[in-house]
Amino acid sequence: MKIKKTAAFLLASIVLILSACNNGKADKEAEMTTAQIVRDMGLGINLGNTLESCGNWINPDGGVKGYETAWGSPQITEEMIKGYAECGFGVLRIPVAWSNLMGEDYTINPDYMARVKEITDWTLESGMYAIVNIHYDNGWWTKFPTDKDECMKKYVRIWEQITENFKDYDHRLMFESLNEEGGWESLWNRYSGKEEGKADSFALLNEINQKFVDIVRDSGGNNKTRHLLIAGYNTDIDLTCDSLFEMPDDPVSRCAVSVHYYTPSTFCILEADADWGKAKTDWGSDKDKAELTKNMDKLKETFVDKGIPVIIGEYGVAVKNKTPETVRLFLSSVAKEAYDRQMCPVLWDVTDVFYNRTDCGFKDEQLLKDIMSAKE
Repeated sequence: MKIKKTAAFLLASIVLILSACNNGKADKEAEMTTAQIVRDMGLGINLGNTLESCGNWINPDGGVKGYETAWGSPQITEEMIKGYAECGFGVLRIPVAWSNLMGEDYTINPDYMARVKEITDWTLESGMYAIVNIHYDNGWWTKFPTDKDECMKKYVRIWEQITENFKDYDHRLMFESLNEEGGWESLWNRYSGKEEGKADSFALLNEINQKFVDIVRDSGGNNKTRHLLIAGYNTDIDLTCDSLFEMPDDPVSRCAVSVHYYTPSTFCILEADADWGKAKTDWGSDKDKAELTKNMDKLKETFVDKGIPVIIGEYGVAVKNKTPETVRLFLSSVAKEAYDRQMCPVLWDVTDVFYNRTDCGFKDEQLLKDIMSAKE
């Protein structure tokens, strides 16, 4: 009996010690600045074409699984999430289309919310940070200029529900205000050569980002001091660095800015010639590298040097008609140039392009090694 009591006492002591350690870690993260959090993230990867899968052609009778797998992904498992962490990634960006299975008054289906929480839990339990956002979401964002009140109502309702469900999560969870949709050609086309409507389009994005911060800060729990990611104008570097783009007022000053990097687009996006450009199959010339350096320097000077952390929420390349060597060079170069300037680059990846969701590991080990070398 004495032996059993001793064992029970030891077990209870271990539990208390582990709990204290975890609380200490949480306290430390709660005290870290957003710049420190972004640096601690290191290098990241996206869970692309999964929870943000959407489309009117998807049968809602398939439930959460039907949407999660609609764009080709297998159902996500805890092993898949652990695999990202084991590869060395420090943050998983989780894009979400919240309109899927949405009910009256923009009420998010509880099963859908529970699934997002489950994957977020796996992410945090693996030791990674998590970024949860509102992604493309079937295009309702385009209606903001013409139906602002209703669109803002939907936006507010979505974030009220997200913040309520995640308010007790620790500071390793970051919210992102939106994806690339913050910019409206119905108001201003950057290629038109005209300034008319430009200020209106920027002002609308600034208003949405401010509303996002206000909702989160007013929602209680850890959301009062949660680190937030503010989407830049179309997440475009030049436009986000424009003086018309404004970071929102945040009473606790815990905001980073997000941009994406698919430059040059004829290389990163095109797999074949299109009416808007000729596909570029190689990358790595002095001119290419100079363009990358210029863009990264611009971000550093505009934001990082002024105390505003930067997360490259997406960077990537379409791999078809490109050599593995070229793909490795581009991705590792972007990762290094960003990381060297105190920014966190988050690789855009979809099912079985770079990460094998069946084997839970990288398809190209040399690519993974090259990307991770950015931290050396």
